Amino acid sequence: MEQTLMQRLEESKAFIRERFAAPIDCAIVLGSGLGDLAQKIENPVIIKYADIPHFPISTVPGHAGRLVIGRLAGKTVLCMQGRFHYYEGYSMAQVVYPVQVMHLLNIQTLILTNAAGCVNKAWKAGDLMLITDHIKLIADSPLRGQNCDELGPRFFDMSHAYDPALQDKARAAARNMSLNLREGVYELFTGPNFETPAEVRLARILGADAVGMSTVPETIAANHCGIKVLGISCLTNMAAGINDTALDHQEVLETGLRVKSTFETLVTGIVESL
Repeated sequence: MEQTLMQRLEESKAFIRERFAAPIDCAIVLGSGLGDLAQKIENPVIIKYADIPHFPISTVPGHAGRLVIGRLAGKTVLCMQGRFHYYEGYSMAQVVYPVQVMHLLNIQTLILTNAAGCVNKAWKAGDLMLITDHIKLIADSPLRGQNCDELGPRFFDMSHAYDPALQDKARAAARNMSLNLREGVYELFTGPNFETPAEVRLARILGADAVGMSTVPETIAANHCGIKVLGISCLTNMAAGINDTALDHQEVLETGLRVKSTFETLVTGIVESL
């Protein structure tokens, strides 16, 4: 007999709890080229995704594919070194499965990070952007189908998908390090191809400042569960058509490496303030 979603989630939770039983203050999802922050976690408990019952497996270069749980800036954090994407062949429901496990682990704050293409012509590659809202024109949803009432209601508010109080903490952390933290709207594209120049022009008309292939499904699932979300994009390249250069994933990883120290200082400052 096929297991229900809650049964699968409970098995995943139990596996993690056997290895780390203490309460967890927040979770952090580390995007492409940003996974090195997990190396700063003290006394880490490392769990490979492949070992967790029902967990998907990361297939993208720059995604280590493991949970790292321990202490960072005086808080207990669960870091995902790598996430899952729709373009990998996973369903939207599979993409957000770890977020739903976080809910069962009683995690109430989620910091989502990503590598994104910069649409705003006034900015530059290497900037960090606080996500204030998002645009999803993709028809599919991680909550399509029968609602799991144990996780959240069938219909739920997305007026503050990215928590205003957490945004204030990010702004304060940026001020403390004299960082010019950009603020803007992130638009989801499914990938794996980068966007066309026409799609980037459309995104700009719609009000997007950055485009990417992740984060939005996880934000939707987190809001459904009542988890507060903070989103940060590392703008790793100017989006298609802004500069007359071809885009590739290597540039994404290289830019992530270049801004690694700034990114890590910002996220650590935010975690410290929680």
